[in-house]
Amino acid sequence: MEEAWIALRLTLKVAGFATLVNIFLGIGVAYVFARKQFWGKELLDAALTLPMVMPPTVLGYYLLVLLGRQGAVGQYLNNHLGINLIFSWQGAVIAAAIVSFPLVFKAARAAFESLEPQYEQAARVLGISESAIFFRVTLPLAWRGILAGVLLSFARSSGEFGATLMVAGSIPGQTQTLSIAVYEAVQAGRDDVANFLVLLTSVVCISVLLASGKLVPGRLIDSR
Repeated sequence: MEEAWIALRLTLKVAGFATLVNIFLGIGVAYVFARKQFWGKELLDAALTLPMVMPPTVLGYYLLVLLGRQGAVGQYLNNHLGINLIFSWQGAVIAAAIVSFPLVFKAARAAFESLEPQYEQAARVLGISESAIFFRVTLPLAWRGILAGVLLSFARSSGEFGATLMVAGSIPGQTQTLSIAVYEAVQAGRDDVANFLVLLTSVVCISVLLASGKLVPGRLIDSR
């Protein structure tokens, strides 16, 4: 069962980095959407939420076209920086981050929009800068909803299959995460390995969901 533990470590690694990316991008973008009005806001919101409803294999195909050696981004990275993201754990991170981004974005936006504006207004009256207001007032008040979204993003990244398989493939010890390892074990008729992998995956995901439920009871994601 050593391969199962290797797949688990890789899964946690990929999910951890993907979640870290989403913490910075998701919170920043959500704050802009919650506080600013601009042309095309609803259209951009739909585009950012699209990975939540788009089939992962379709999203993986788009990433494969974009990041491949003949793609706009992949060709530049390969020719100028010597970086190849296809069939690498970094490519798996990108796929997982994009698929799970809407969970952080939606949760953080709902948390910011639910805050009473008088707290921020009072801080401005006291002469506190906007950046200080964000870190000392807004973020502390919204942290529960944001953290719930972050945990859900981690769980989604841990279970990502379609986009990851398209971009990173299934290389044991390098890109084969738990969900992909389950698929490979079933295809090979190794039911004992598949059962153990499924158990590991279920334990990780259920633990994260329970933690999210305790942070925001009854409302893990507010889609408004």
